[in-house]
Amino acid sequence: MKKKCIKILILCLVLIFIYAPILILAVYSFTDTATIGTTGNFSLQNYITLFTTPELMDMIGGTISLAVLSAFIATILGTVGAIGIFYSKKNTQLSANMMNQIPVVNADVVTGFSVCILLVVVFGINKETYFPLIAGHVTLSAPFVYLAVLPKLKQMDSSLYEAALDLGATPFYALRKVIIPQIISGIVSGFALAVTLSLDDYFIATYTKPATFDTISTYVVNATKGSQTEIKTALWALSTIIFVIVLLIAVSMNFVSTDRSDNRKAGQTGEN
Repeated sequence: MKKKCIKILILCLVLIFIYAPILILAVYSFTDTATIGTTGNFSLQNYITLFTTPELMDMIGGTISLAVLSAFIATILGTVGAIGIFYSKKNTQLSANMMNQIPVVNADVVTGFSVCILLVVVFGINKETYFPLIAGHVTLSAPFVYLAVLPKLKQMDSSLYEAALDLGATPFYALRKVIIPQIISGIVSGFALAVTLSLDDYFIATYTKPATFDTISTYVVNATKGSQTEIKTALWALSTIIFVIVLLIAVSMNFVSTDRSDNRKAGQTGEN
């Protein structure tokens, strides 16, 4: 009983340490104070400023567009790579898995600087084309998509693909009708993770973005250095909205996963 209480206490302390700063920021986003730690009256002005300032709305729209586009490309590359490696020889799998770990553990600042040197300096690609920025975010996200899809492939019955080929299906048809449906949850998880990584990135965007373009991360860093109080406090509202959206997505995905698990158990029970 004592050990159980200690475990619960430690868990509560960890959760408080993680979520208390976010909750404090969320509370102050609904006040008219400009400084966290001071008292203020309830107000929705921060949210009004957020949704009525063209500069902020353009920044948010550009960031979301970049995240979705780069995540879409990264999901295709990561999924195709995972499928290809899964059906490769063992030595090839080991080498590919090791190479995939490098960009995962590598610092974002190194990745961003390397992409900038390769594309802008070596190949002379203009940063105003957005290509270096998109390429940098794809480089960041694709290895994580690979890691999300590969476990689903390992859980899959690999003989189904071979059976489809034996029954006359083309490799592409078997891929669409046999493999993709079984790993779709991993693909969706990889896409969601890629979107999150793109939204969160600062260093790669800093090195590869056009001068006139800002993501949420780069804009927040620049805004904290300025003196526009209204913009700073509006970013509190933006942070709160992002947290709520992520929370709702996480809860929804858990409910869907639980429902699928329950349905499978019910189906197995019915068969027995």
